Amino acid sequence: MKKNNIKTLEQFKELHYGKRGTTKREKLEAGYETFKIGALIHDARIERGLTQNELAEKCGTTKSYISKIENNIKEVRISTLQKIVELGFGGQLQLSIRF
Repeated sequence: MKKNNIKTLEQFKELHYGKRGTTKREKLEAGYETFKIGALIHDARIERGLTQNELAEKCGTTKSYISKIENNIKEVRISTLQKIVELGFGGQLQLSIRF
C-alpha cells in the first residue's frame, strides 16, 4: 500500500525552510511577495488587453522596466506601483499592514 505524502503548502515550507521568523523562511516569504506583485501586474495588464509598451506609455516608464517588474528582475518602488495601478490600469492602489 502506498503512503500518503501529501502536504499543505505551509507544511512544505516549514519542512524545507523552517518556521516563520527564521532567516531562511523570511527570505523565502519576501521573495514570494516580490514575485506576487510582478504576477499581479502581468495578469492585470493582460486582462485589460495592454501590451507592456502600452502600459509603460500610460504610466511614464519604459517597456523594459515593466518587463523587469513582471519577471521579478527588478523590485518596484511604491510610487511607481501607484502610477502603474492608477495611470496604467485606472485603479486604486491599496496597501495594508498585518500583524
